[in-house]
Amino acid sequence: MFKIQTNQSGTRTIEISEAHLQTIDEYQLFRDLIDSNGYVDEQVLDKLKLNLRSLLESEAGKDKRLLDLCLDVIYHANMKAFGLQQLVLLYINWKEKESAQ
Repeated sequence: MFKIQTNQSGTRTIEISEAHLQTIDEYQLFRDLIDSNGYVDEQVLDKLKLNLRSLLESEAGKDKRLLDLCLDVIYHANMKAFGLQQLVLLYINWKEKESAQ
């Protein structure tokens, strides 16, 4: 279980499980998500939410893990752009460790 900070002051956090990271990886949710400027802002978070909504409406939406990711992390009340940036960094570190093994 991992914990990400979702605001600058560190007063809000979200717990991320290994299953959440695996779901992000399986659906390649971060692929082409961030624009060339490299900034994660509210528009990027909205884009991710729209992509997820589209996946949930399709056949892939029948995957309980994808729904859990949405409810537990992406649509969590504390998730803001800062939190998404922390989630992306956590995913990158997790992916590097997975590749090294």
